[in-house]
Amino acid sequence: MSRGRAVAKPFTRKGSQQIAEIANHLIDPILAKRAGINTLLLGSWDEIAGEQFAGCSRPERIRWPRQDSPNEVGGGFSPGVLTIACEGARALFLMHQEVELISRVNSFFGFRAILQIRIVQKAIHAPTHKPAARPLSAADKQRLADMLADVEDPKLRQALEKLGQGVIGRGPKP
Repeated sequence: MSRGRAVAKPFTRKGSQQIAEIANHLIDPILAKRAGINTLLLGSWDEIAGEQFAGCSRPERIRWPRQDSPNEVGGGFSPGVLTIACEGARALFLMHQEVELISRVNSFFGFRAILQIRIVQKAIHAPTHKPAARPLSAADKQRLADMLADVEDPKLRQALEKLGQGVIGRGPKP
């Protein structure tokens, strides 16, 4: 008698569902149609890619070969090509781990889903720096002060003033 691994059931409370489950049901069909992947692959990518490549790579799409009809010769399933975006020089190291990565992805799917990997170099993370807000002109400062004139609480006024400086300072110059 073999023991299978227990699969966690989604948490439900008298008919309620987690937002992640609802979002996955909405997003998965779109990802499957456009990129051939699903949110489970994206969510598990850190474990699949391993610590070395988790932060510098992400799966972009799976291209499945065109299928003949089952009645024709050669019909049936054929493994696809997984496109992975990878940052800079790390792509070279990822290429050297291609065989192992294919094995991990196929293990994740539970069948031979991927035949080869295509690596494209591109930035994975968006730049984290924000453009600095420009200093406010005297007219902008006066306009902001007029908007906050009716606010009585000094902490709230200070917070709204800081927010206003950021919003006005990022907008186009008058």
